[in-house]
Amino acid sequence: MTRSLLGAALVDVPEELGDVTGIDTRTERPPGAGGLSARAVDAIWGATEDLYRSGAYPAITLCLRRQGQIVLNRSLGHARGNGPMNNDREPRLLARPDTPVCLFSASKAVTAILVHKLAEEGGIHLDERVSHYLPEFAAAGKGETTVAEVLAHRGGFPMFDVAGDAAQVETLLDWDRCIEMICAARPTWRDGPRMAYHAITGGFILGEIIQRVTGAPISEYLDTRLRRPLGMKTFTYGLEPALRPNGALNYAAGQPVRFPLSAVVARALTVPFEKVIEASNTDVFMEAVVPAGNLYASAEELSRFYQMLLNGGSWQGEQVLQEATVARAVRPANRLQFDHTLKIPMRYSEGLMLGANPFGLYGPMTGTAYGHLGFMNILGWADPSRDIAVSLLVTGKAVLGGHLIALGELLTTIAWQCRK
Repeated sequence: MTRSLLGAALVDVPEELGDVTGIDTRTERPPGAGGLSARAVDAIWGATEDLYRSGAYPAITLCLRRQGQIVLNRSLGHARGNGPMNNDREPRLLARPDTPVCLFSASKAVTAILVHKLAEEGGIHLDERVSHYLPEFAAAGKGETTVAEVLAHRGGFPMFDVAGDAAQVETLLDWDRCIEMICAARPTWRDGPRMAYHAITGGFILGEIIQRVTGAPISEYLDTRLRRPLGMKTFTYGLEPALRPNGALNYAAGQPVRFPLSAVVARALTVPFEKVIEASNTDVFMEAVVPAGNLYASAEELSRFYQMLLNGGSWQGEQVLQEATVARAVRPANRLQFDHTLKIPMRYSEGLMLGANPFGLYGPMTGTAYGHLGFMNILGWADPSRDIAVSLLVTGKAVLGGHLIALGELLTTIAWQCRK
C-alpha cells in the first residue's frame, strides 16, 4: 500500500530488511581483498539501507568494486510490485543483484564509448563534422557541428522541437522519424557552441553515425565491441523477451513533480515525466533502440564496464579499448559551466559526466571521477583517485523528497570510506 509523507508517494518498507535483501555470495569478496575494512563495507551498506528506507525506491541494486575486487554486490526491495500506487494484491517479485534495470540516461556513457571505439578503429574522426557522415544533418545551419561537440553536449540540438500530437513517446521510439526531425532542426543558438545537455537527441545522431559507417545496427556494434568482450548477460539496448519477466519495472515516487520543474523535465525529455515512466514498462519500449536511454544492465555489469575503463581499456587480459581511447573519452571538455538544459553547473568529457570538487555528482572531492547519471537517481561511475567502479541502480523515479538527503549521505560514505 502506498505510504505518503507530506504528499510524497512512498513504497512500503519493512522494519527488518533481511527478507528483501539479496547478496551475491558467488561474486562478493572479503572487504580486505579490496583494501577495505569490514567496518567500511558495513558503513556503505548501512547507508544504502538508509536510502532504501527513504521509501522512494521499490528496488535498489548496488555493485562496488575496489582495487578491481567486488566488495558489494547486493539488492534491496522488489523488482516488481510494492511501488507507489500499487495495491497489496499485486504480485511482488524480489529484486536480485543480477536484476536487469533500465539505465535511462546512464546509457549515454556506453553509446559514447562505442563512438570512441569507432574512432579508434579509424571509422570516424571525432573532430570531423557530423555532416561528413550524415550529409542531411547540415540543414538549417548545423553544417559545422563536430562529432566531439555532440559528445560534449554542445551540438546545438538539445531538444526535439515538437508539440501537440508529435510530443508523444511513440515519436521517441521511431528511429527514422527522430533522425529526420533532428536533421531538419535549426540550431538553438548561432553564436557558437553552448553547453546544453542533449537528453535524447544526441544519442540518435551518434547511433546513426555508427550505423552509417559500419553498415550494421548499433546493437550489433555494442554486442561485438563491448557486450561479448566483457562477458555480459544483458547490457543491451532494450530487453529480450526471455528476460523481461525478471526485469525491473519503474515507478513514479517522491514528491509530485509540479511547475516549474515539471516544465523543465518535460522540455528535456520531450514528453511529460509520468508518460516516460509508463512507457518504460511496455514491450514496445523494451523492443526499441534508444541510444541515449534504454540500455538494460545489472548493477554488476555496469560496474564491470567502468572497471574496464579504470583499467585503461583492459578486461581479463584483453584490450577492449586502447589506453589512448579511454584517456580521450574521460578528458574534461569544459570547466564547470552552466548547463542550459539542466539549469545547473556541469562538467563533461566527450560523452561522460565528470565529478567535481568540493562536491560533485559522485560525492565530495570527486574531481577525478567520471560516469553518468540516469533518470532519476541511477548512477554509474569510476573514480581513479579511490580505485573504485560503482553502480547504483534504482527503480523509483523521484525528483524531490527526503531521499535526496539519504542519497547524498550514501555518496559521501562511499567517497569517505574508499579514500586513499
